[in-house]
Amino acid sequence: MCGIAGYIGKNQAAPIILDGLSRLEYRGYDSAGIAVFDGERIRMAKAAGRLSVLKELTDNGRALPGCCGIGHTRWATHGRPCDENAHPHMNRENTIAVVHNGIIENYRKLREKLERKGYVFSSETDTEVLAHMLTEYYRGDPVEAIEKVLHRVEGSYALGILFLDHPHHIYAARRDSPLVVGVSGEEKFIASDVPALLEHTRTVYYMENEEIATLSAGNIRFYSLDGELLSKKPVTVEWDISAAQKGGYAHFMLKEIHEQPSALRDTIFPRLKDRRIDLDDLGLSEEKIRRLRRISIVACGSAYHAAVVGKYVLEALARIPVETDLASEYRYRCPICEPDSLVIIVSQSGETADSLAALRDAKARGSRILAIVNVVGSSIAREADCVFYTGAGPEISVATTKAYSCQLAAFYMLAAEFARVRGAIGADRFCGLLAALKRLPAQVRELLGCQEKIQFLANRYLAADHIFFMGRGIDYAISLEGSLKLKEISYIHSEAYAAGELKHGTISLIEEQTPVVAVATSDRLYPKTLSNIVEVKTRGAMVLALTTPGHEDLARTADYVLFVPETEPLFMGSLSIIPLQLFAYYVSLGRGLDVDKPRNLAKSVTVE
Repeated sequence: MCGIAGYIGKNQAAPIILDGLSRLEYRGYDSAGIAVFDGERIRMAKAAGRLSVLKELTDNGRALPGCCGIGHTRWATHGRPCDENAHPHMNRENTIAVVHNGIIENYRKLREKLERKGYVFSSETDTEVLAHMLTEYYRGDPVEAIEKVLHRVEGSYALGILFLDHPHHIYAARRDSPLVVGVSGEEKFIASDVPALLEHTRTVYYMENEEIATLSAGNIRFYSLDGELLSKKPVTVEWDISAAQKGGYAHFMLKEIHEQPSALRDTIFPRLKDRRIDLDDLGLSEEKIRRLRRISIVACGSAYHAAVVGKYVLEALARIPVETDLASEYRYRCPICEPDSLVIIVSQSGETADSLAALRDAKARGSRILAIVNVVGSSIAREADCVFYTGAGPEISVATTKAYSCQLAAFYMLAAEFARVRGAIGADRFCGLLAALKRLPAQVRELLGCQEKIQFLANRYLAADHIFFMGRGIDYAISLEGSLKLKEISYIHSEAYAAGELKHGTISLIEEQTPVVAVATSDRLYPKTLSNIVEVKTRGAMVLALTTPGHEDLARTADYVLFVPETEPLFMGSLSIIPLQLFAYYVSLGRGLDVDKPRNLAKSVTVE
């Protein structure tokens, strides 16, 4: 959530910072601001609304001279979206400017203490506390002041700070909220995420928890929270700016939907070696895999829906008991972590606050942690015992598509290899699974050729107020994700149900012309799902069904039918999700909404 960008160098800072912020819009925000040292003072501009408002206010940054500055896009937590609550925040003397991602949990106590000392607040935010605390502790040494403040702060933060007394420096710090430092010769950058930097550099430092950085044209220094000078090595980012651009597509979401064949190929094929699935880099020896007694999968949002599919596939193939948990609930139910158990944390960004907290809780209880993440060097990747990196590449649209598909592929490979090692399946079955994995990218590409028909059907649902999704088994798990995609970007109320549960209450909501999307790709469960479709049709529902060839009789029951190719039944979710992603996209497009930046949502949820 939120975005930070900062620059120091020989060029005018404001246009570079605004460009960096524009590449972070996917993170979600409701206001934006910028502060630049102009040679004499720190000048600031900020505005509620889209970044375009701030760009117009500052003539795309040209109205703010100076070569050192920080900027921010805010997602409201404390205080409504307005100019006063937008970042940066400054002290009363206008000598210190702060931008902040995260939440200061003890800000009320700190604010009351400062107000008793005579400090006056001009916003409702928790962040303004930091600006006044820095004033309280500043005695000429910015790093010392930052250390004193952060020792008194509870919560999460990524900070960019300017001190008027040190006009050619940017100061940065982080705890539980991502921050990246970039370098290109004498130019230095800070940002919440790599895409903000790629126009200028691919050489970055990932800041660790409770680190402070000082940036000047001459050098970068890193310190611990206790003032110890740290040694860090830079990392070269493997993808370039083209990966974070639309490439001729109308929206990032549509581009990323169409990138799924290559993303799946980049996730699957590097691990297929010598008629096995290579998991050697995970540090899970065959002996450890054989000893596994239980797996817990913990995630949020779409990653949680991938986890639900993972549970079905792991239990069916490897015959290991699997439980799934929403990360925001995991810590609060006193989970039992047994010996020879494995906790899998799933996160696209690797920075999801609830998932990171769950990881730390599970690790403190003695569990081994496997992370499935997309971002190299992210917090979850660094703190896990082992990491399964997906090959999705940068995903800019808030609504995930290709990262979700790659998470499914990761679970397929883990399940197949675990099953082989544990002797739960024979050689022929394993070879069949490998062959099905190899076919998935081409089958997804084939499905993408049907987007015109899906757009035609989506136009029939533009006026809907409510839509229900239903399915059984893996079809139910995919319905969860299809429903989430639709509600995220179309703002239509949508719910997904296990089809057999409809009669336990929800069917009372079905009336004439109620839209229902039914996923019925499982041959084993098809007759039962068909019966559920008949139940809702009898009550007047308008049904769009998703099924496989051979189920043409469904056309006599449903109003509309979409067919997906046959594959290994346990992998069917990778194909059935494609039409549902496109369906959500075209419904949102038809309703005239901002597909890539839905209201109130953020790509990387770094607050609990």
